[in-house]
Amino acid sequence: MKPTTEPPKSEAPKYDLDSPSSITVVVNKQRPINPIDWAPDDLVLPAGVPNVWDHPIRAEAATALEAMYAASVDAGVPFTVTSGYRDYALQKEIYDGLVEQGGVAFADKDTARPGFSEHQTGLTVDLFGEEGCSLDACFGETATGIWLRDNSYRFGYILRYHDGEQATVGYTYEPWHFRYVGVDVATAMHDQGVLNLEDFFGLPPAPTN
Repeated sequence: MKPTTEPPKSEAPKYDLDSPSSITVVVNKQRPINPIDWAPDDLVLPAGVPNVWDHPIRAEAATALEAMYAASVDAGVPFTVTSGYRDYALQKEIYDGLVEQGGVAFADKDTARPGFSEHQTGLTVDLFGEEGCSLDACFGETATGIWLRDNSYRFGYILRYHDGEQATVGYTYEPWHFRYVGVDVATAMHDQGVLNLEDFFGLPPAPTN
């Protein structure tokens, strides 16, 4: 009698959540970039995508953004980049300005501290459409915002800070903030109905610094 053998068990994919160069790095209020002043070495300007400040992003994310922009044009909802890569120094300037304007609690509600910003990874873009609502919650109700929320996963992007998720992600609703994580992760999150990288990767919530 031949011994029975069980089929090999398939292992869950392993993701690098810590290396700043990884497209699945998780950066939040509890997980700073390490080293804190790290900068990517493959920044490029997404070709043919309107870009207010000509902010570059990492090459892989740029290729995906170009494809997403072409699809948005075909759908009648073209978008514009209002922010992309921001280095440590620029993030510090933005954060310090908000602290001066309204205090630490005010700044922490909506803006990452230097070294804790997804923009520093070069994998994140802030977007808006022809309807306006740039950097405003109303963008989520525009045709462009709705299209991006529903379709960005097909290009490897996720809406990072969903409405009602501040206790997990640490920031208020930002329907303009899209993070590149690759098509595999973005599609898996979409198919499973998971809104946050923290939940998808089994990480603890990060509501405060």
